Amino acid sequence: MYQQDQKQVVIRRADRPGDLGWVVMAHGEAYDQQFSWNIDFEVLVATIVADYGTNHDPTREAGWIAEVNGRRVGCVFLVAGDRPEMAKLRILLVTPEGRGLHLGTHLVEKCLAFAREAGYEQVTLWTNDVLTAARKIYQKFGFTLTDEERHHSYGQNLVGQNWTLDLRTSATDSDS
Repeated sequence: MYQQDQKQVVIRRADRPGDLGWVVMAHGEAYDQQFSWNIDFEVLVATIVADYGTNHDPTREAGWIAEVNGRRVGCVFLVAGDRPEMAKLRILLVTPEGRGLHLGTHLVEKCLAFAREAGYEQVTLWTNDVLTAARKIYQKFGFTLTDEERHHSYGQNLVGQNWTLDLRTSATDSDS
């Protein structure tokens, strides 16, 4: 917990009733408002959240919620990847109400610290090139773009991107 601009900011585990449902709802609303993405995106987020909620291993996977003055305004999840040494950073979001407080950076920092503690060697993520603020955060932590591909999803023409961070060679935190 910390204070910033007369606001009480907390980043905590996503383990309270309503947290998982909020993640799905907030993504659906935020991406519709900002990018006009359709309900298909909310379904993707709901699938990720449902998989996490029913199958996650708490020693290897976690989610976090950012709150400002007791209201949820952000989230991020770390889940196991396709190989035992690889994790995936998933569904980073900071709502308009939480922007300007560096919450995205703090959420990713928590996520990567957990990944290191859990013994992962790499963290990957998939995003779209229109998400420029998130991409800047990923680059700040040392993620590198590994490939990108045009696709039509969520009612839009997009460019999907895969990013990777090698935890064995990266710094333990950002320069924030």
